[in-house]
Amino acid sequence: MTLQPPAVAAWHAIADSLDPSGLDGLLADEVVFRSPAVHTPQEGKLVTTAYLTAAMHVLGPTLRYLQEWYGERSAVLEFAADLDGVHVHGVDMLRWNDADRLVEFTVMVRPVKGLQELIARMGAELQR
Repeated sequence: MTLQPPAVAAWHAIADSLDPSGLDGLLADEVVFRSPAVHTPQEGKLVTTAYLTAAMHVLGPTLRYLQEWYGERSAVLEFAADLDGVHVHGVDMLRWNDADRLVEFTVMVRPVKGLQELIARMGAELQR
């Protein structure tokens, strides 16, 4: 069994607690966030924190990580969640630097109905 890399363990601690305060120590200043709902990459710690905080509010209550795969300073985390009966299945693809700070966070989601529901809820959360 492969040990969970420190950056992944830190992400899980934040996601499990639903407390985004740990993101400041986990995200590199130059982090890039890629959303399945936004065409262009979102650059920087501030905007990435906003997206991940919104995701914690929207997905957090039912988010379950199912499997994980690790590479050199990278990981893919498979997840599932339920949005009032709408199933969401996806992966978080993480890359981190030598200091174990995330430099890329990419999210992919399926099926289309789940993605559409997630887009609507994330949009509303980000407007708050």
